[in-house]
This record gives sequence, structure tokens and C-alpha cells, in this order.
Amino acid sequence: MKKIASALCTLSLFAIVACNNANENKTDATKSDTTATTAAPATDAAPPPPPMDSAAMMKMWMEMKTPGDMHKMLASQNGTWDNEMTMWMEPGKPPSVSKSVSVNKMILGGRYQQSTYTGTMMGGPFEGISILGYDNLKKKFVNSWIDNGGTGVMYMEGSYDPATKSITLSGTMPDPTTGKDCTMRQVIRFIDDKHNTMEMYNTPAGGQEMKMFEIKSVKR
Repeated sequence: MKKIASALCTLSLFAIVACNNANENKTDATKSDTTATTAAPATDAAPPPPPMDSAAMMKMWMEMKTPGDMHKMLASQNGTWDNEMTMWMEPGKPPSVSKSVSVNKMILGGRYQQSTYTGTMMGGPFEGISILGYDNLKKKFVNSWIDNGGTGVMYMEGSYDPATKSITLSGTMPDPTTGKDCTMRQVIRFIDDKHNTMEMYNTPAGGQEMKMFEIKSVKR
């Protein structure tokens, strides 16, 4: 495993160096073209930044891959949770309510939280998997969701609000009823060490936002 990890690290650094060298070569080629074409008009474009040296690239890579405070916050939610799931299918119609159990655990060295859901929904078995992490490079939370109710992957990004102890994420996914993308908004609230909620909102193309899903969770 150590050899594999070392190889992966080497590949990551090689990719960074390769991109850096490509930019440097591109800069050199641009300079040659400019010299050859003396009649070309001058521009006010700023010159590209100088290429990073290996020490700077290593520092950037370490900062990008090292878990921080946001990852520790996610880890505090690890454990087994009992969930009450409420789904609104149509405006003005009563929702359906079902139960599930989710298990949260940090994976890949504390970089992501995996949540695995099992239960029932609309009279049938329900399974879902969420991967939630904090991207040090984007300075954003990132989330993907898959379940046995479809064959696609929902992806969202968002930020944390310490005042409300909540993460708000947004993204798009195909609407099977129209074939067009709809906007999704997800709000995760950390109420305390043993209680949290997740709300999902849907905005169809040309329509208004509607709350479609809510999970109230209690930690065992």
C-alpha cells in the first residue's frame, strides 16, 4: 500500500510539473512567434506568471490535500443515525413519510464523509450513498448523491454559514418529467451533536422553487 501511495503521489506531482512545463513551453513559443512577426501590433496584455518551482508546487499540493477544520466538522457527524424522511410529490398534496438508517464515516484519510442510507420509500426498498467533502482548492463543500431510484449522479457545491451552522449547496440535475435540467438546492443544518436536518428544494425550468424532500436525523 505504501508503494501504491508513493506512486500516486509521484503521478500527482508529475501532472503538476507537466502542466507547469507546458505553460512554460507555451510562453516560449509565444515569444518566438512575437519575435518573428515584427509587424504585429503591441498589446497591453499582462505577461503570464513565472512557472512555479518544485518547492512551491510541493507546498501547494500539501495544502490542497491536507484535511482541515471543515473536515473535522464533518467527522463530528460520524456514527449511526435514525432518519425520518418526508417527500412532497406535488404542491398541495400530503407528503409521504418513511424511515431509514444512515451510517456516516470518514474515508480516504479523513478527506470525505461517506453516508450510506438504507430503508424504505414509497412502499419499496431505498438505498442511497452521499459523498460530502470540503475542497481546499475551491474553498467550497462538494457533494455527490446516488440512489436506487435512478441511474444518474447529482453533484452540488456550496458553503458553510457558521451563524446558522448550515451548509447550503446547489447544482442541477435532469428532470425526468421534462427532459430538461432543474436547479437543486440542499441545506444541511447541524442542530447539535445528536440532531441534524437535510432539506432539498427543486426549481423546474421556468418554474418556482418547491421543497421536495426533508430528512430529520437523530444519532444513536
